[in-house]
Amino acid sequence: MALSYKARKRWSLVILLIGLPVYIVLAVTLADWLRGVMDGPPMLLELVVFIVLGFLWMLPFRSVFLGVGQPDPNEDEDA
Repeated sequence: MALSYKARKRWSLVILLIGLPVYIVLAVTLADWLRGVMDGPPMLLELVVFIVLGFLWMLPFRSVFLGVGQPDPNEDEDA
């Protein structure tokens, strides 16, 4: 089932305003846990973890964000 342009725009706002901050808290919690388990992992490993987590959050939502910044394709151009 494909989402309409308006639905994708609304969901993208929900994801960015609510989901992303929650994900950031979870990512920092994971990094803190990793610090506790490994007694301070190397800085390069932490950097890799944050880069991977920074890209992971957007993969499931790629179809929601695709084309949201473009004008509405269903809008009449004559009006």
